[in-house]
Amino acid sequence: MEKDLIKTLSPLVLAHVGDAYFSLYVRTRLLQVTHNITHLHDLSAKIVSAPAQAKTYHAIENFLTDDERDTFRRGRNAKSHAPRNATITEYHASTGFEALLGDLFLRKDFTRLDEICELAFKEALTWKI
Repeated sequence: MEKDLIKTLSPLVLAHVGDAYFSLYVRTRLLQVTHNITHLHDLSAKIVSAPAQAKTYHAIENFLTDDERDTFRRGRNAKSHAPRNATITEYHASTGFEALLGDLFLRKDFTRLDEICELAFKEALTWKI
């Protein structure tokens, strides 16, 4: 997808793509941790939850470029529905994180996307979840 077109997309569209990518990334990476389907489901649900994504973003924020932080802010500040299982702050932060991933995916910057997802995944594994 062309960079100019990506810039015109709603940050919620970017977050939609980023959410799908991160969910698949986490599910695939968890296969290196366990093969128990119950554990796979429980761990993946916790890692991709809004509170976990918000926590992850804040843990890796200093690793991001200024442009990546700008994309995060666009997603965080987008108007969206009220969260169900997270605070509003967590929900907005997770939307920003997902928008960043969606932006990188659509730009086909898979090296950077993988770096960020791997950092996020490793960070999440350090928590007591």
